[in-house]
Amino acid sequence: MQTLNDLSRSLITLEPAGTLIAVIEMSLSSWLVAGIVPGIERQPLKKLAVDESALLKLLHRWREEAEKAGSKIERIVVAFEAGRDGFWLARWLKARSIEAHVIHAASVAVSREHRRAKTDRLDTELLKRAVLGWLRGERDHCKMVAIPTIKDEDAKRPNRERESLVGEQSRIINRMKAALVRLGIRGFNPKLKRAARRLDSLRTPEGEPIPPNTLAELRRDMERRRLVRDQIREIEEARQERIQQAPSDGPHAMVRLLARVIGVGVETADMLVHEVLSRNMRDRRAVARYAGLTGSPDESGRRRREKGLARSGNGRVRRGMIQLAWRFLLHQKNSALTRWFRARTENARGTRKRMIVALARKLLIALWRLVREGVVPDGVVLRPAQ
Repeated sequence: MQTLNDLSRSLITLEPAGTLIAVIEMSLSSWLVAGIVPGIERQPLKKLAVDESALLKLLHRWREEAEKAGSKIERIVVAFEAGRDGFWLARWLKARSIEAHVIHAASVAVSREHRRAKTDRLDTELLKRAVLGWLRGERDHCKMVAIPTIKDEDAKRPNRERESLVGEQSRIINRMKAALVRLGIRGFNPKLKRAARRLDSLRTPEGEPIPPNTLAELRRDMERRRLVRDQIREIEEARQERIQQAPSDGPHAMVRLLARVIGVGVETADMLVHEVLSRNMRDRRAVARYAGLTGSPDESGRRRREKGLARSGNGRVRRGMIQLAWRFLLHQKNSALTRWFRARTENARGTRKRMIVALARKLLIALWRLVREGVVPDGVVLRPAQ
């Protein structure tokens, strides 16, 4: 379990004379590695191909140089920004007894000049400055990202793939409707089972059939939509099978418990568990901050204003919780959270959209307590356990 603030500052005392520090500026074609080597005045900079073995050899060479200079290296620290490459390199380095950290990219302070110089070499200097402050234990100097296991990462893929497929399905349907509207044909629902057979009988306002090229395009779109629909169904069936095979497994038990809350579907429960609720969050504030359901105040002198949601957290959780908050009002009308929302919006016009964010934050914290501590929110109705 994580210790208090172990991602915002290091809890291990930094010994500069025995610690080799390296930061990596990563790109698709190359890595730029910058080091702070004890006993050596220069700060080496080496450009490598995308090769983890070459990186390991470089670290060992720098350690040998430090030992030749009279510094015994007890600790090797490697850090890089979170990005497209994910966390595989951090796991690979940790398996070889090298301390690896992934820096939250938004926590690295940069120059606010209108046109600042930006190169990989300058970026490594910023990363070194950020990592040094973090290793010294300076609170909130920069933040590290929790490194998930490959199993945790893989558990997120079905829900994210389904979300992408649902979006693709909506784009296909909208494209088909737009093609028909251009011909003056309205009211045709391409989601119906008999939609493909009805295409030949459709007529434009002039009484003409659908032109051949447009008709061929619509048929291809229907085939594409049918394939996407089958893939969505396959993902849902595979997930249900996994839950039935291991119902008492940690994440599966959380999904089953959340799905008992009337208004929370299996899709939403699965997303919440694998994206946020299965993580070791410090407290309720950390839960709300991870979801991006906190405000972003702007105060300077006499100026006081709120810029809206911070949106610095997980966008999937934020969107899902706001949608769930609206459903919660329909299905849990006698709950304490619903009564709290209505008491503040009944006589205040124009506040429902702002207050729904507050409700989403409170609801997320309540669900977090439900799966962690078994505390059922006041007035919330649960389905019978199966």
